Amino acid sequence: MKFKRVFLIVMDSVGIGALPDAAKFGDEDANTLSHIAQATGGIHLPLLGSFGLGNLTDIQGVPPVDKPRANVGKMKELSNGKDTMTGHWEIMGLRTAIPFQTFTDTGFPDALLQELTAKTGRKIIGNKAASGTEILTELGPRQMQTGELIVYTSADSVLQIAAHEEIIPLSELYSICKIARKLTLRDEWKVGRVIARPYVGDPVNGFRRTPNRHDYALDPSGKTVLNWLAEHQYDVISVGKIRDIFNGSGITDHHGIVSNHHGMETTMAIAQGDFTGLCFVNLVDFDAMYGHRRDPHGYRAALEEFDRDLETLLPVLNDEDLLIITADHGNDPTFRGSDHTREYVPFLLFNRLLNGGMLPESETFADIAATIAENFNVPQTKYGQSRLRILR
Repeated sequence: MKFKRVFLIVMDSVGIGALPDAAKFGDEDANTLSHIAQATGGIHLPLLGSFGLGNLTDIQGVPPVDKPRANVGKMKELSNGKDTMTGHWEIMGLRTAIPFQTFTDTGFPDALLQELTAKTGRKIIGNKAASGTEILTELGPRQMQTGELIVYTSADSVLQIAAHEEIIPLSELYSICKIARKLTLRDEWKVGRVIARPYVGDPVNGFRRTPNRHDYALDPSGKTVLNWLAEHQYDVISVGKIRDIFNGSGITDHHGIVSNHHGMETTMAIAQGDFTGLCFVNLVDFDAMYGHRRDPHGYRAALEEFDRDLETLLPVLNDEDLLIITADHGNDPTFRGSDHTREYVPFLLFNRLLNGGMLPESETFADIAATIAENFNVPQTKYGQSRLRILR
């Protein structure tokens, strides 16, 4: 069975248990979904439960089912890492052998910051790993007074630059980030992404980040299935930060979003239209709003909202549509620190004409790329095995 349209939804950071090599990353015993359920008294996910999500790991409130509606399995990460780009690139067929450089413990080198100041004319404050909301509380008032740049990082390979939209116009902030991106292409300073983090507000009423975030990523390390699809005249529609993660490579259309729910509304609108190819969706709130902030209750609410949104999406899908739901890494909000966690991710495939069942464990996220490539008869990438022929 071949499909005219594939909807691939990445539940950013929704892991389902530590990988066999998790100890190398300090993540032994992590389990994002299971621990959220334990910490919050259970999760109500009737649709995902019927798909068979509870068959993949122990989730309080989501029991296993005898006859899953979807074809379900779990996937290992082959790449050396546990970040956004590594996970998404592997989903599209690439393996990252050397992990992206981070500056979590040290901050960025003085030489890099001095060059950035010289080229932008603006001084820099911050230069540490921090929560995006906490650093605005700490340094936002000063940045409004001085016009300095708030530079910070995280456990990811990122250089983030925050600026108040009324103090530094978006056009200037984006130009500054492009300068930072060029500087951080040097091997000694290379990071996966430079991110513009504009915000608004004031010290009395508080600060909030705006939807005008923009990521400046490295080009993918090789051709992905996105490139092959685009070259063969298929639609490749990005929803959320997918375009940024792949630096636009292979993307034919893009839709920005401001929340998980908005992302699902956007996906439903796309599904009601007509296209042939892939709609690739990232729902980042799970990770950014709740995983990194170590908020299991907020995470649970976001999962339950997603389940309801899926219930609304399904009637819009037709017999020629394949829905794939997965994740790119874990981010257990009950775990130590505020980093991603090295975990298995779910692999759920649904079409109304297919019977459900259990799939063999995947050795790489690239099984998704292989499945999509076979469906559209485009060249396979080096990694991954298609699951198309064993769908029930």
